[in-house]
Amino acid sequence: MGRVSDKVAMVTGGAGGIGAATVRTLAREGASVVVVDIDETKATGVAKSVVDGGGVAIGVRADLSIESEVSAAVAAAVDRFGRLDILHNNAALTESDFLLRDTLVTEMTEEVWERTMDVNLRSQMLTCKHAIPEMVKHDGGSIINMSSGASLSGDRTRTAYGVSKAGVNTLTKYVATGHGKQGIRVNTIVPGLILTDAVRAHLTEEMLAGLGRATLTPYVGQPEDVADLVLFLASDESRYITGQMIAIDGGMSVHAGHVGRGGDD
Repeated sequence: MGRVSDKVAMVTGGAGGIGAATVRTLAREGASVVVVDIDETKATGVAKSVVDGGGVAIGVRADLSIESEVSAAVAAAVDRFGRLDILHNNAALTESDFLLRDTLVTEMTEEVWERTMDVNLRSQMLTCKHAIPEMVKHDGGSIINMSSGASLSGDRTRTAYGVSKAGVNTLTKYVATGHGKQGIRVNTIVPGLILTDAVRAHLTEEMLAGLGRATLTPYVGQPEDVADLVLFLASDESRYITGQMIAIDGGMSVHAGHVGRGGDD
């Protein structure tokens, strides 16, 4: 028996680095997993890899900024598996070309701002909206939202991204408060440096080295590290934890050193 046996999980952005790792971890621990991604081919591919390994998964294509597509994705999960117990809100805009356009507020275009809010924040509200009624039918469930260390402090780049993720932190608290007595637990993961392909695409080796020096552990985060935390928050082992922001950043957020400095920061 796995730690989430007989549970049904939906992972948004499930075809990406963290998403795919989470899908495989949840499936390995007994969950039936719905892999939701805007790229249908990749979502189906991740689901197939789970099935080929003896697990249970399906791929579903959805643009999560559109409510009708969110509703359809939740319906697909319930139609296939009969229930929904776990939601991991992992989808976000991470394309390098787009992030390069997300700069200072004085240079911000409405298109960048609105698309960022739609994908990073609105999508999490919509998935909560449509998943919670299904979870309540079976005595509750666990929602694990994905934020970012960028939500906790200011920077000179990725303004819209940081604000959208700060909104996720607050959304988590309100949903946890509003639906806790219905058996719904909601928590936010706040990752620091996690080495996915998307991260490598928009950080130079020099930047990665600086971030590595600012990390207190002797290694930097991997997608599987986040997947293990999602598993814990999805399982009954965390039944008394809700409304929390949980950092997974190798201690970077508690460190006062300067990333760009050589030696031990």
